[in-house]
Amino acid sequence: MKLYYVYILECSDQLLYTGITNNISRRLDEHNAGADKNSFTFKRRPVEVIFHQEFNDANQAIWFEKKIKKWSAQKKRALANGDEILLKLLSECRNESHSMNNNNDN
Repeated sequence: MKLYYVYILECSDQLLYTGITNNISRRLDEHNAGADKNSFTFKRRPVEVIFHQEFNDANQAIWFEKKIKKWSAQKKRALANGDEILLKLLSECRNESHSMNNNNDN
């Protein structure tokens, strides 16, 4: 069975990078070796994996990677730290029109 990994790297400048691979140790080595001079991580080495999630379905992995790429760094760090309370808090809708923000008792 082929496995896929969605991962989050922390760069030397504390910025985060999210990616997908089928071999996480090889991919980490590629990032740290500077295999691609045009990559986000090239000038931010060394990098370290702070989170990874394993998938056996490529489409699920791609979906998850696209989803978390849109997240804030704070939310990605909450995921990496296993902070479910903070992750839930950061996931709540902040729009003024959101039902939780409406107070009909004026």
